[in-house]
Amino acid sequence: MPSLDFEKEKKAFRAYYDQNFLILDEARKSFATLVKALITNESSLTGSTVYGRVKHKEECIKKFSRKYRSKLEETETPYEIKEYITDLIGLRVVCLYQDDIEKLSDMLNEHFDVIDVTDKIAELESTEDSFGYKGLHVDLRLNEDRRNLPEYKPYSEFNFEIQIRTIIQDSWSALDHKIKYKKSIPQHLKRRINVLSALFELADSEFREIRDATLAEIEKASKEDIPSPTSDAEPEQKAKKNKNVYELNAFNFLRISGHFFSNYEFETHKVDGFVQNVHELCPGITRAKFHKLINKNITKVKAYNDYSIKKNQTEGFNPYSVIRHCLYLGNKTTFRRVLANAARKSFDEWLDANP
Repeated sequence: MPSLDFEKEKKAFRAYYDQNFLILDEARKSFATLVKALITNESSLTGSTVYGRVKHKEECIKKFSRKYRSKLEETETPYEIKEYITDLIGLRVVCLYQDDIEKLSDMLNEHFDVIDVTDKIAELESTEDSFGYKGLHVDLRLNEDRRNLPEYKPYSEFNFEIQIRTIIQDSWSALDHKIKYKKSIPQHLKRRINVLSALFELADSEFREIRDATLAEIEKASKEDIPSPTSDAEPEQKAKKNKNVYELNAFNFLRISGHFFSNYEFETHKVDGFVQNVHELCPGITRAKFHKLINKNITKVKAYNDYSIKKNQTEGFNPYSVIRHCLYLGNKTTFRRVLANAARKSFDEWLDANP
């Protein structure tokens, strides 16, 4: 029964919390598993992580006292503390990019009943001198379809909150909580905190811009003509003046390699390291030269690969190994270190026997 007796309501809330903690924690696990599964089904949200917790009972009481108690007592409105703690069960989704926040919000709207939304991004951007962490807070409950499923019925009465932040916003939040004094402080300190907050905001924006620019470069490279393998076509002098156009890079590597290995999924971090390794062995190598080395030698290398499979009963070369052998065969001096000693020796012996 609601009342205006704070001590009585504290006692009642602690009793409710202790009696229901186990099922609250089970609900937290169930909701987190569900959200993780929904995110996994969205390929554009790769890299998002989900955390969860049941808020400590004393933190709940402090929050109620700080945010609601005075107003309720002034208006003589009876209350029960648990009715005002919307984040008793709380999840946090940390995503990579700013525009992932909207995607996650749309996903939650589709699969849950949304009770309330607090947009801390809009709140902060509407002020000139405030600082703090950004993010989207969404109060939810299971939708009617899920509430009636046997696996969710025990938790059907519980609401929960999801905080959605980018990884940069989450980092700033962690630091923001460590800054003990932020309001009644000298102006020069407030200004420095504002500068720090702005740097995090800039990093968040740049992270997304770099992603978009990278995707644009990949798209551009995918539409470019593959250089002719019959000649180097891009003279060294020309390449030096137009490095971004003619030099081999991760983007045109994907275009050229995809031509030879159309069914292979090249992982970005491996591509980046491989292209860097090629440049260390042959600085300034052009895309045309790279293409020529593969095109000229790939038939021979595939024949050696077939021989190795039969001899050693192995699965054979992956595309990177094929390319390494093509480069070595094209210029054994420049690309000597592209193969390990044992691999190089075995290849040379086969080449001697199969001129």
